[in-house]
Amino acid sequence: MSTQTHSAPTASVSDRAWEAIQGAYDLQVHVAPDVIGRRIDDIDLAKEFLAHGLRGFVLKSHYVQTAERAKVVSKAVPGIAAFGALTLNHAVGGLNPVAVEIAGRSGCKIVWMPTVDAQNETAGLPGGGSKKLPFWAEIQRELAAMGIAPPRMTVLDAAGQISASARTCMELIARHDMILATGHLGRHEIFPLVKAANEMKLKKVVVTHAEFPSQNLSAKEQLELVQMGALIEHCFTTMHTGKAPWETVFESIREVGPARCILSTDLGQTINPPVAEGFGMFAQKLMDAGFSMAEVRQMAVANPAAYVE
Repeated sequence: MSTQTHSAPTASVSDRAWEAIQGAYDLQVHVAPDVIGRRIDDIDLAKEFLAHGLRGFVLKSHYVQTAERAKVVSKAVPGIAAFGALTLNHAVGGLNPVAVEIAGRSGCKIVWMPTVDAQNETAGLPGGGSKKLPFWAEIQRELAAMGIAPPRMTVLDAAGQISASARTCMELIARHDMILATGHLGRHEIFPLVKAANEMKLKKVVVTHAEFPSQNLSAKEQLELVQMGALIEHCFTTMHTGKAPWETVFESIREVGPARCILSTDLGQTINPPVAEGFGMFAQKLMDAGFSMAEVRQMAVANPAAYVE
């Protein structure tokens, strides 16, 4: 356990909540530099994490691979482990085996299936609504207005099976011992993807922000996915921004069990709390709901560490 303490008290986070996440990894942060305005950059985030006794994070971008950035951050801020990742959107060629292979050789820890360019994800479409849109939706709409709108992606072929291109990407993810994350795929894709990953002997599969509206997986569905070998990721922003009720995530964790859950913040947006503070707030919410310090620690520290260290 880290012996460092957080730099300043946070009114809504108790000392016990901070203690529960000492040494934690956040497997999904969205910070600068990015094509989207962010509240903090990766170097300052590393300093913030160090000051709060947190261990590290995975840099997520919807548009670029982040391994090179992560290596610089880890060197610049000793004591913090920053990791790179890849998201298989059109900016990197979509379900592109070359991008996955280079990510593996570069030391990336996570490969997300399509997010902003997923067929299932409608928020970035011109008619995809306007209530509480994620920041990337504006970029997607601007690209479409410029006539830059390649076909949206699914991991399924015409027969409803996992496509050849998706399988090739999965093989490379396994070869490089990276984490396969489901991104913004829908439940009709997540279930066959996790099943195929299990059959292909992928050891690290994470269902991305299970309560997020474009996934919206029930506690029962999450349990089924866990029984197929996946871990379930719960993200602070989903509930904090009102996209799902807090009681929903509490119910899901109780159903699945902390041993098969991961806590991430999904923070970095200009309008949301600082990332480390949000992590503390997440721990506090769970402890207020009756989860023990040991259970929070399992989800924030032990489970992510087992996948990235």
